[in-house]
Amino acid sequence: MALNKATFRTRALTALVFCLVMLAGLLIGPWTFFILFSIIHFGCWIEFQKLVGRIDPEYAAISPFHKYGVMIAGWCMMLYFTNDAFTVFGLRLHALGWWLGLTFAFVLPIVELLFAKNIRLKNIGHSAFGLIYISLSWGLMIDLRVMFMGVEEGNERVYIDTGWYIPLVLIAAMWINDTMAYLVGSWFGKTPFSKISPKKTWEGTAGGAFLSIIIITVAMKLIMPYSNIWNWIFISSIASIAGIIGDLLESKLKRLADVKDSGQIMPGHGGFLDRFDSLLLATPFVWLYVVFMMK
Repeated sequence: MALNKATFRTRALTALVFCLVMLAGLLIGPWTFFILFSIIHFGCWIEFQKLVGRIDPEYAAISPFHKYGVMIAGWCMMLYFTNDAFTVFGLRLHALGWWLGLTFAFVLPIVELLFAKNIRLKNIGHSAFGLIYISLSWGLMIDLRVMFMGVEEGNERVYIDTGWYIPLVLIAAMWINDTMAYLVGSWFGKTPFSKISPKKTWEGTAGGAFLSIIIITVAMKLIMPYSNIWNWIFISSIASIAGIIGDLLESKLKRLADVKDSGQIMPGHGGFLDRFDSLLLATPFVWLYVVFMMK
């Protein structure tokens, strides 16, 4: 597979702008992180509903209350995972997410029963899948961000904002994996990886994962020399493997919907789901590793 220079330039320019926006959201502070992933959350939901609507026309005809209600319910899940790190006028977003989530859990089914012309369990199933696939993943990403903001010192809890580094490592692993897989596949790729995603090759996939693990591990050991090197090896490995599966899952959805890209917001990269498909699936697995092995 030859390297298309025009395509690569477009992808590179878009990626540069994308990286600057992402880095600003990731590093400026907890609130910019939350706002960034709230925007990504709603963008992913809009594209997900369009894709599923193309696959199943009945889902495209769901009521506006169902359509937007499930997005807000998913966002409430993200609010819940803010824990005690975010407050507005003394109100904790964690508590707001809990109560709003419960409200939507009761109100949404009642409104559907009263006003929907046709109630289909499969439509509820599609939305439930979206809540797990999109909202839960971004909720866990928020949790990764706030997990290490507080450091216990004696009987006091001192807030030190170091919660950005695990999300940054995870996202960097995704970016490096995608970029290296594209380059290695373009130069050396010969063996198709999957019928679901025919442009990908085994050589590119393996090369991207290997280089991502090496680059992340070496970089983090240089940046944090006293950290446990195995944590970075495992996090980058989990991110690479789960990211590949996430990419294939979204490719399958696009094939079923008969579309090339989930959206057009990023030239050369497609839409929100195209850009974050790997991260959506990798985040829960990295979260599990961090919770059970690093806390």
